[in-house]
Amino acid sequence: MREYDRREERTGIQEAQGYRPEFDMQCDFVMVYGFHDLESRIARWKKEGYVVHLMTGVSWGQYQDYLNGGFDGLDHWDEGQMDSRGQVIAHGDDPTVPYMVPSVSFAKYLAHNLRKAVDAGVEAIHLEEPEFWVHGGYSEGFKREWQIYYKEPWSDPEATPEGQYRASRLKRYLFTRTLDHLCAELKEYALKKYGRLLRFYVPTHSLVNYTQWRIVSPESALVDLPTVDGYIAQIWTGTSRAVNCYRGKVAERTFETAFLEYGAMQELVRNTGRNMWYLHDPIEDDPEHTWEDYRYNYYRTLIASLFHPEIGDYEVCPWPSRVMLGKYALGEGKEKGFMPPEYRTNYVALTHTLREMKDLPHRWLTDSKEIGVLLADSGMYQRRYPVGDPKRTETDTIEFSSFYGMCLPLMKNGACVRPVQLDNLRRYADHLKSYATLVLSYEFMKPDSPDIHFALSRWVNGGGRLMLVGDGKDSFHSVREWWNADGEYATPTEHLCDTLGLGKTPDEGLYPVGRGWVSVMCADPIDLAHSPKLADSYLEKMGAMFEASGEELGSHNGLLMERGDFTIGAVFDEGENRDEMQVLGTFADMLSHRFDIVTDPVLKPGEVGLWRAVRPGDGPDILAASGRVSGFELTENGMSFQLRGPAGMIAAVRAKVGPGEVSAVAEGLDATVEKENVGNTVLVNFTMPDGGTKVCISWK
Repeated sequence: MREYDRREERTGIQEAQGYRPEFDMQCDFVMVYGFHDLESRIARWKKEGYVVHLMTGVSWGQYQDYLNGGFDGLDHWDEGQMDSRGQVIAHGDDPTVPYMVPSVSFAKYLAHNLRKAVDAGVEAIHLEEPEFWVHGGYSEGFKREWQIYYKEPWSDPEATPEGQYRASRLKRYLFTRTLDHLCAELKEYALKKYGRLLRFYVPTHSLVNYTQWRIVSPESALVDLPTVDGYIAQIWTGTSRAVNCYRGKVAERTFETAFLEYGAMQELVRNTGRNMWYLHDPIEDDPEHTWEDYRYNYYRTLIASLFHPEIGDYEVCPWPSRVMLGKYALGEGKEKGFMPPEYRTNYVALTHTLREMKDLPHRWLTDSKEIGVLLADSGMYQRRYPVGDPKRTETDTIEFSSFYGMCLPLMKNGACVRPVQLDNLRRYADHLKSYATLVLSYEFMKPDSPDIHFALSRWVNGGGRLMLVGDGKDSFHSVREWWNADGEYATPTEHLCDTLGLGKTPDEGLYPVGRGWVSVMCADPIDLAHSPKLADSYLEKMGAMFEASGEELGSHNGLLMERGDFTIGAVFDEGENRDEMQVLGTFADMLSHRFDIVTDPVLKPGEVGLWRAVRPGDGPDILAASGRVSGFELTENGMSFQLRGPAGMIAAVRAKVGPGEVSAVAEGLDATVEKENVGNTVLVNFTMPDGGTKVCISWK
């Protein structure tokens, strides 16, 4: 059993309350939230062994002193985000807490407050959720920023595609500027005053989610800020249950959506050496679901994240006080109650299992073809079309069918679909090196620069397969941009096709380009989501492109990956293939509160699984524990260790033991022991005391 130093910061939580043993998750670090009672909260969390960071919002908060002139003597209410009706865009229902237009003076105000955290001794600061709503852009503060940035009068974002595109680009720039200012100023302050290298991270939703929810954020622009040390991928049930459309059916598809979201976030750190924590949440912000619903969806986001082995650090819980002390419905129509004991036990164990995931070797157990679907920050610029535009209806919904229409048919066919950041083709010469197949459409986003097309052309000529989807009818093709500056190209797709040597407007079909292939499909990607016939045609064209290059696309009903001793599985529903998936071997079921020993488990369509191998030749060890293990000692006749976790929970330990009769003792506590002959393991249960306990397991 390996023990992990908290300085590795593999797992963390965020919490606004002070420490309490009932939600002592025993992870590595805590992000204390907000500035209230800052020094006392930091001191207590440090006393309990945690590395301490600070988290605070960067787009909304209790900024009344700034808004009312308390900071610099000026009124700043005109810097709140405002919609076309003149209404303040508030966080929640409180109009005194507006989302902010991040002006230079607002950045100075935030920096002033953040010095308090530096003085209090935090090791890192997380500036979360830089968000500017697409339907905003009407306040006087934003109009001033428009004049400064574009050197021309403000233009109504709702009136034309041009106005919307330019407004959203400005929104992205303003938050990028603010984060750059804050990180640079505070790093200098910490190093000059305390000789301490302060770290900065940005907890942010994925580009998939922000585009779907119609929010503009810096996203890949953060890659260009050397003062940013990494990110938290804020992905959880609340983002991943957002509905999308597949073969005409609009529904929640939590696993599939989470898989794409986590994939998009790993693009922020690929080729950078920066850190990324994947977030999970065993509940969500919406309090109207049942514990059963929360658990079902938590498992799907968790498993989706584990299929991205490039990332091995996790924020295991936002607001553990809410999880451990909150009350939610115990079932449909039932009263509210605390987290069910079985879910609590299993959830805490999973948070400690995650600490083991980093840097484990991995291999696919299914022949899942990896296909990249290109996505650009400019997708956030096109989420509001003018009244009367044919796409106005689609962007008034939350479905984001342009993107999911290209992803879901491939995923349901068993492909490993990865969102690929189009903007990064400018940043890294070999960004496409690991991909053999890409899908691209400019009907819902646009390329920032022509050199992106030169990179794509080199990649295709070198043997890549590129599927181009589009009908050229998107009204945003007309915005003032590089492709139409001299009138030569009506759309960026025309420039790309010309660069590929296909002429500006090739017919639908399959074309050899150098050692690679280009398949042209003349359709709006929105229609791939709504038309089963077009979805089938899309798969056929993809399959033909694979065959032309001597491969088979294949068809699978799910994904299966081995990651060290762990096996991760998911089986899709809705597709034509409804086969079950069997996993061969003997395992501890990590999604069971008992960590049941199972042999050759089977997943049905719509199910997910996580198992830890139990091999006959392996010696005694801990397979799963609902708490942090320390002081582990193994002898010929037994093992002992300290176990600590949230006080009052039912703790569980599944351990592989030596031969013979087994007994267990948890100091001063009643402990139950159940022997499992298959795999020669035991399950030990007891109630976790405040401060933890020593556990001794013996065999003879």
